[in-house]
Amino acid sequence: MPNLNKVMLIGNLTRDPETRVTPKGTTICTFSIAVNRKWRDESQQDHEEVTYIDIEAWGKTGETIAKYCTKGKPLFIEGRLRLDQWEDKNTKEKRSRMKVVCDQFQFLGANDSAQGQGGGGRFASPAPRPAAAPKEQFLDEDVPY
Repeated sequence: MPNLNKVMLIGNLTRDPETRVTPKGTTICTFSIAVNRKWRDESQQDHEEVTYIDIEAWGKTGETIAKYCTKGKPLFIEGRLRLDQWEDKNTKEKRSRMKVVCDQFQFLGANDSAQGQGGGGRFASPAPRPAAAPKEQFLDEDVPY
């Protein structure tokens, strides 16, 4: 039976990213985003719901997010769900928390110094196209057939 664990989110950072480094030197960046949902019920009342999601980005992805993102910035995240489970040291109760591990991301919003600085792997902005050549260079007699 096939499995799929894929998450795509667009939201605003709720706090500045925090980084730490593993003993082997890998960067881990943690932050959270707020994802808003708006809807209108049968009685035409507007509603809004905010979901706060914890995100974890590893390696170069995490370094880039930590360098260019701050609280309030919009971000597109693609990743996977991971359930962390542990036992509370004081109460000995089993605890768990769901988070998203970021595989790819893209900066969103207005152009500022963070835009176009790489970051999202396949989601990075495409290179600008070269300017079109003047029309006189493409005459019918230049066609080789």
